Amino acid sequence: MSNDKDQIPRLDIVDVNSVVARGRWRVESLAIPGSIARIQSTIRSFKEKDAVKWDLSQILELDYIGAQLLWDNWNKSRPQELVVTVEQNKLFSRLECTGSLKLPETKPSNWCFFEKIRKFPHTAAEHFSGTVGLVGQLMIDLLRFAKAPHKGPWTEISANIYRAGAQALSITAIVGFLIGVVLSYLSAQQLHVFGGDAFLVNLLGMSVIRELGPLLAAILVAGRSGSAMTAQLGVMRVTEELSAMQVMGMSHGFRLIMPKVIALSIVMPLLIIWTDMLALLGGMLAGSFEIGLSIPYFLSALPNAVPIANLWIGIGKGFVFGILIALIACYYGMKIKPNTESLGQGTTSSVVTSITIVILADAIFAVVLQGVGF
Repeated sequence: MSNDKDQIPRLDIVDVNSVVARGRWRVESLAIPGSIARIQSTIRSFKEKDAVKWDLSQILELDYIGAQLLWDNWNKSRPQELVVTVEQNKLFSRLECTGSLKLPETKPSNWCFFEKIRKFPHTAAEHFSGTVGLVGQLMIDLLRFAKAPHKGPWTEISANIYRAGAQALSITAIVGFLIGVVLSYLSAQQLHVFGGDAFLVNLLGMSVIRELGPLLAAILVAGRSGSAMTAQLGVMRVTEELSAMQVMGMSHGFRLIMPKVIALSIVMPLLIIWTDMLALLGGMLAGSFEIGLSIPYFLSALPNAVPIANLWIGIGKGFVFGILIALIACYYGMKIKPNTESLGQGTTSSVVTSITIVILADAIFAVVLQGVGF
């Protein structure tokens, strides 16, 4: 039985022109500190000699790592005199067939920038056609759902309402309350200088109910629930669950996309009302501590300061924002390829695009409804 010394990979010099390899030339043996350096030092001492006989038949075990080590130190060619076993010969034959590794050419950053500009029309057209197709399929699924509600995906809708709505109450409450405190604190200081303390109700109520509440809630939902929807569909693509659904004849749009769109269109208006309430509460408390504005006065003056039309505008924004966020999240989720890198890129693109579209839609609302609610 061989001892530990016989297991160590080594090169034994038999005479001036002959080397015998012994031991186990496996990755775990070569990982021993000093093993590779000792082997390379022995090989370099023979490089200047024309004819060196290499005998590898005494090696106990040889894997690809050990063979590659010898191959690299032989300058990727067989020595003139080489004694190997049949299995060892197969290893070196495969190394001969692999050839040299060619890395892809690196292109200058400026070239990549202009390449993106050149491809922008094609990319924009691709996204537009994909979005139109997604919306069209959604309309078909909604019509199918309306014809047979008892066959609809009620479980999926309920689950999405819970995940996107109930589980988002805490974060929207905290952010809304703090934004209300900050906005009230800064506004109260400026209004107090000009003796306009009473106008804090107008400023806070109009800004929160009409703009900040819907926008904050939409951004939080896009970053939280939108990314989760994209990641869910992406993981289903990676694990081939989408392919399994297709084989079983289950519609992706009816079972996955439509429930998310319906759920967010229901949840977003409710989250906006919740965010508005907490933001007004934070602003009311901050105004009370900062300039002594009484809470009963704040509550009594708020309905007169903010017409009810602004509340309906905020709720309408929430309905539109919910549909947009769900569609964008599902669009990027369905485009994810079955690899982890695409999953990360798709989720990031989904969040960035959702927030951008939400802000753009809010700007459009501001322009179209500029004369309503004042």
